[in-house]
Amino acid sequence: MKIGYDAKRAFTNTSGLGNYSRFVISGMMMHFPQYQYALFTPRRNDLFNDFYPQVAKTQVVQPDGLGKRFSSLWRTFGLRAALPKHAIEVYHGLSNELPYGLDRQKTKLVVTIHDLIFLRYPELYLPIDRYIYRKKFKDACDAAHQIVAISQQTAQDLEEFFGVPQEKVQVVYQDCDPVFQQFFEKEAKNEILRKYNLPSEFILCVGTLERRKNQLLLLRSWHKAGASVPLVFIGRKTEYFKEMQAYLAKHQLEDKALFLPYIPFQELPVIYQLATLFVYPSIFEGFGIPIVEALNSGVPVITSTGSCFAEAGGPAARYVSPSDVDAMAQAIQEILASSDLQKQMIKLGLEHAQTFRPEVTIPQLHQVYEQVLKNC
Repeated sequence: MKIGYDAKRAFTNTSGLGNYSRFVISGMMMHFPQYQYALFTPRRNDLFNDFYPQVAKTQVVQPDGLGKRFSSLWRTFGLRAALPKHAIEVYHGLSNELPYGLDRQKTKLVVTIHDLIFLRYPELYLPIDRYIYRKKFKDACDAAHQIVAISQQTAQDLEEFFGVPQEKVQVVYQDCDPVFQQFFEKEAKNEILRKYNLPSEFILCVGTLERRKNQLLLLRSWHKAGASVPLVFIGRKTEYFKEMQAYLAKHQLEDKALFLPYIPFQELPVIYQLATLFVYPSIFEGFGIPIVEALNSGVPVITSTGSCFAEAGGPAARYVSPSDVDAMAQAIQEILASSDLQKQMIKLGLEHAQTFRPEVTIPQLHQVYEQVLKNC
């Protein structure tokens, strides 16, 4: 089998879609090195040149000629000629889209849909962005022989918003980066503590500072709980950050909340492992990979009810309505006050994290490829 991947984000993106792309590509190559692989990308980033193992026959395909100059057009329309040229049998669009004009008889098409948040919460997106996303995602779903959803929540949304039949969708979970499965020595932890001037105990929250991520609810709940342990936020700032700042200033809590700048990816797991508690108060996600990162890091987790969060957190996490300040405050107090409860949550978290390992999920993805070759 020769498998082609949309590898743009695997080579260039440091966050969610990039992490997922690298997880799929490296996992398939490790577990199925007998196949041939082609990674289609308009450009490369030195940061991610070596994310895949050198155990399979792999070629990286980049545009030449006019394709170099118009790389976005090459990725959207140029692969119509490139896929047959490279004898691709299965092509997998890893980030919600597929190229246009592909011959569905010659190449079997799979697309991963991560979420349809732009349809469930349209007020969070500009009209032009909603239009573009809807067209790209819907066209990809129509063209694909099989769709991979990263959660049951996304699978349900595909049926609700696009009318995709259940039999066309396969849920395959993803794991976090393997670096979160390493445990760091005390010396490495102390170095990070000093570098970022972190407190000895803190509550960690990771994610873009935006309304959907709901960090203001965490601030209000933390304040109500007594703010006995400092808060540390890691995430890109948006206009929403100003509301968070205003709340902290109003209650004179600025010195107890730390907003970290860009964190090199290799240092992020150390910060997770230093945390006393991880809180992810988001209103809605496609999956919620920071929850899985925290479970792997041996940190108790509080997250939201609804959406996909119970899929990510399983029996290990504590769940609270994303609008209930009192319940969140109570959960924070209870977990911080009980070392036994923390140990129990950590143990359950490490156990639940095993369900996302590549040895579990990558064979499921491989089965999707075999099915489309056999049945479509």
